[in-house]
Amino acid sequence: MWKVTDYLPVWVILVMLWNPFSALGQETLPDQARDTSQIDTIVIRAEQTPIVIIPRGVSLTNPRISFNQSKPLTKRQKKFRVPSFWEIINEFDLQLSEVAFVNWNAGGDNAVSALGKFLFERNYKFRYFQWDNSLEMRFGWNAQEGRQWRKTDDAIRLSSTLGYRNDTISNWYYSAKANFNTQFANGYKYPDRSSPISRFMAPGYLFMGGGVSYIMEEKVFNLYLSPLTFKSTFVLDEDLANQGAFGVQPAVLDAAGNVIVPGEKLYEELGILITHKWEFLLAKNITYNHNLALYTDYINNFGNIDIDWQVTLKFKVNEFISATLLAHVIYDDDILFDRVVGDDGTVLDPGVPRIQLRQQLGIGVTYRF
Repeated sequence: MWKVTDYLPVWVILVMLWNPFSALGQETLPDQARDTSQIDTIVIRAEQTPIVIIPRGVSLTNPRISFNQSKPLTKRQKKFRVPSFWEIINEFDLQLSEVAFVNWNAGGDNAVSALGKFLFERNYKFRYFQWDNSLEMRFGWNAQEGRQWRKTDDAIRLSSTLGYRNDTISNWYYSAKANFNTQFANGYKYPDRSSPISRFMAPGYLFMGGGVSYIMEEKVFNLYLSPLTFKSTFVLDEDLANQGAFGVQPAVLDAAGNVIVPGEKLYEELGILITHKWEFLLAKNITYNHNLALYTDYINNFGNIDIDWQVTLKFKVNEFISATLLAHVIYDDDILFDRVVGDDGTVLDPGVPRIQLRQQLGIGVTYRF
């Protein structure tokens, strides 16, 4: 029978019997009770409630993947474009009306009317800055059997507004605005075509000023208040300038009616400008658009207000066809009517200002590009 001591040296046995490190360990570590707790896995299952009411259109069948209705890609995928802070609008609107008679017992004259409008907008908005630019050009004419065509609408309107706000939450902006208005062709008091009552840049209006604006995020409401606006009225036609049309200083004539000092071609004013634009859905497919401008001069007849108010109802039939009902009211103390001039050129009656009213109803095609 073999023993451990037969194979191990005596000094190894002594080391095993007396270990100084084990003694030190017993002194530094306190006795700890043995953890006898048992950890079991707890499974919590949610109670499944059977479906009692099955919604209409829901099929409780197993999903199945099918490629029977897949179609090949016929159009090229659009490339990714970096988002722009510019909003671009190009719009063309054409309204036509026509009437023709052949052996019509009630009588009537054949007539054709047309109205074309171009609208270009370039609007920029990023954080604190907003810059809105628009150019609107309109021209309408009417051709009737037995007479020359006549103008029904004529306008060139250019507008630019720059705004800055202190934070991205506020709708109030510090704004600077510039507006320019004129027309394309000569205007006449029909049927007289011998002497035009207005021409290109006669008149031409330029407004430049600064103030504050309240602009909603959707741009459906815009209120501009300017306590300091510079207004320039241009009358570049010599005959109209000599007559003192649109508020400019008329020419100085001698006793025979000859011009001694030609009339001024520029009339300048400094006053208050208030503009208000509001657009909203009046009903389904009916849009209401309101555009109002009020101006009064500090120096000449302060408190007399020039009014330019335009209300438009747009009835949308589909993406391209729409109908428009428009009412436009203008009152300007510098535009005089019923002016009487004698044979020698002297002005017998300078005329009086009157309210100008234009109403228009048309159906046409609108195309955005």
